Amino acid sequence: METQLTYYFIFSKTDLLLQRLPDGSHTVPCTADIPVKTHAWTHVMNITPMDDGTPVKTFNIEDPQHITVTDQALSEAGYDFIGLRESFYHLPLDLYLKAGKCQELLYWDHNTQFCGVCGAPMRMATDISKKCTQCGKEVWPQLATAIIVLIHKGDEVLLVHARNFKTDFYGLVAGFVETGETLEQAVRREVMEETQLTIKNLTYFGSQPWPYPCGLMVGYMAEYESGDIHLQKSELSKGRWFRYDNLPRIPQKLSIARKLIDKWLDGYGIKSNQD
Repeated sequence: METQLTYYFIFSKTDLLLQRLPDGSHTVPCTADIPVKTHAWTHVMNITPMDDGTPVKTFNIEDPQHITVTDQALSEAGYDFIGLRESFYHLPLDLYLKAGKCQELLYWDHNTQFCGVCGAPMRMATDISKKCTQCGKEVWPQLATAIIVLIHKGDEVLLVHARNFKTDFYGLVAGFVETGETLEQAVRREVMEETQLTIKNLTYFGSQPWPYPCGLMVGYMAEYESGDIHLQKSELSKGRWFRYDNLPRIPQKLSIARKLIDKWLDGYGIKSNQD
């Protein structure tokens, strides 16, 4: 009987263990048994299989410096811990997306160890739910839904630099959806709060899981209607209109912000050469 192989998404905080292949590329370890040494308290979670049916499991390890590789093929090929964001540039898209789902579920698992009603321990009920051992309360992973919008005015686009950006790139207006509002209401509210601008012709672009740590980004395109830019200083440090052929540093290709910008640039026959 053929041995069943399983993808193991092994994290240390936000770093993912990748197998280094002979040609220098990477993949996620796919082995018959857990490829690293674990402990009795290691919580190995079952995740939705890959589209081809290959099983998927994920777990955290405390210290990557103390990892012991138990799979010969992995040991011979070598391995690297690579940040989840950086793994976008090393993995096929389906493995990167699955890694994001694994990270989100590990984050949820860590933050739901005890019942929010009675404080008793929670135990897994299904692969994506937990049940309180005392009062029976059930919980499932929750998403933080956010909107992001590209606003254009003629041949210019509004780009902003948020105070929480770690580098000097410019992005798009974005924010979390509040209770009791539609996605479209959230877009208009965030634009007004952050820039004092009004917009028109709001159109849906697409959505993207954003596992940093548990988000869903919903993207829109919009046209400028009226107003002068007055930045919300508590959120944004810089922001202004940029012509399509004179853009500052923009977000990386893994983000829906970049996809929105690239889509807008397509209208001018331009493809950004930024990473």
